[in-house]
Amino acid sequence: MIVALLAATGAHWGALQSVAWTTMLADNLQSASLSQALTKTFDGKHPCPLCKVVAAGKAAEKKSDFTPQLKKLEFPPAPERLVLAAPAQFHLVPAADFFAEFLVQEPPTPPPRSFFV
Repeated sequence: MIVALLAATGAHWGALQSVAWTTMLADNLQSASLSQALTKTFDGKHPCPLCKVVAAGKAAEKKSDFTPQLKKLEFPPAPERLVLAAPAQFHLVPAADFFAEFLVQEPPTPPPRSFFV
């Protein structure tokens, strides 16, 4: 699943490019100093065959990207028969008090002991 995700996001091109740079750096270190090898590897003026393949693959992938066609959403016209009217009579219902202080019930005295016996 991870491999499929990486392939779908184009991470395989990054992995191939890393391999190409590593190979180029190793080859350049055989004939030059570290700073010269790094410069020659990453300046972009001396691409190796694998770098050319990666660049061509990325370009081909960008050309074949799917361009979604956006469609305009069309909604059917709403019926204009909807009319809101106030009721003829209105009765206000008093609010009930549900606070704990209004629901107080004292425990029975003495407490029932039949459960503990």
